[in-house]
Amino acid sequence: MNKNRLHPIQIAYDPRGIVAVKPQRLAPRLRTFENVRLGVVDNSKWNASKLLRAVISQLQINTTFSEIFMYTKPSFSRPATTALLDRIAAETDAVITAIGD
Repeated sequence: MNKNRLHPIQIAYDPRGIVAVKPQRLAPRLRTFENVRLGVVDNSKWNASKLLRAVISQLQINTTFSEIFMYTKPSFSRPATTALLDRIAAETDAVITAIGD
């Protein structure tokens, strides 16, 4: 975080900071959802689960998934744990999530 002096005793912090990330390739896109192991991540917001159930219902009209795995983050305000992300990556081929506000 950058800081600037206003007066001899006052410091203002610049919250923008600097973000340094390595570019990463996107995952290859699936040609179809047919026989895919689908992961569904509920972020624990009030309407997320309702919205996700509706999305799954619509997807199932034209698609047969091999399995559907449901995951729930304990809090919408925190990122998913590494353990949860590793589990999702190991168990699924594609993942959907939503913010249900």
